[in-house]
Amino acid sequence: MSLFRRIIARLKGKKEEKEEKSEDTTTSETTQRRDMDKPKKVEKPTPESKEVPAKAEPPKRKVYEDSTPPDGSILASSASFRVNTEETKNLAEEAKIGEHSTAEMVPGYALKRDDQGRIHIKIVFYGPSLSGKTTALRWLFSHVRSLSKGKLVEIADDLGRTTFFDFVPVTASEKIVFDVFTVAGQRRHARQRINVLRDADGIIFMADSRPEMTNENLASLEELKIALGTDRIANMPIVVSLNKRDLPNALPVDYMVDLLDVDGYPVFPTIATEGKNLLRMFQRILRDSLIFRVGL
Repeated sequence: MSLFRRIIARLKGKKEEKEEKSEDTTTSETTQRRDMDKPKKVEKPTPESKEVPAKAEPPKRKVYEDSTPPDGSILASSASFRVNTEETKNLAEEAKIGEHSTAEMVPGYALKRDDQGRIHIKIVFYGPSLSGKTTALRWLFSHVRSLSKGKLVEIADDLGRTTFFDFVPVTASEKIVFDVFTVAGQRRHARQRINVLRDADGIIFMADSRPEMTNENLASLEELKIALGTDRIANMPIVVSLNKRDLPNALPVDYMVDLLDVDGYPVFPTIATEGKNLLRMFQRILRDSLIFRVGL
């Protein structure tokens, strides 16, 4: 082959190669345009990819800023305030404290009347020894002039602690008499204390605000719940007094309410020696017990 022919063949080869490259480029551009014109598919999240909402944490117990007792920590171990459940139930059975009868649950029925036809409603101050129950009763006896009162009967030891009960009848009208009792708070007087609970129509639980009395408060409240039983605790009018609020080391009110678990009850911070809040507390239990028993 001559030199001229070889040059011609080489030029033809280059021309064909350029045409092939041009076709490849055109094809690629066309494909890209088609891809751009196609609607994009939105990928649906698979079940595994769905975000699972975090579980809600249980509500935290209330923490009070002023929950630390002024004079340091307190010890409220279960061993210190544990009450003999079986023994307390037996004493309540001996005292004939049981569930409310159907008649008792209906206001105006199963009323206690005296020989003059007056209705008697029984109110009991309950709580640990020296918490201020008798002091409160004495103050009410001396200062509540709107009610007619009988003789105040006290049975106490040399230290002024009630050994059986204190009692005063309070006449609200010609038809209604409130028989107001306090109980002996010492643990050894459990039998007498639970006997006084029989036929009660309303309870004033008087707690002592001193830190060192925490276990006694808890023990007394636990005994009251066991002696009355679930039925009476759920239905009977109960108010709570947090007494001795004038003391410098008195526990904070919110702290005591939380500790004693009495948030659902009417609570009155009181000073029995001065009569602070005693009248309001007494009026509340008289009203609630009157509604509960008579239905007025």
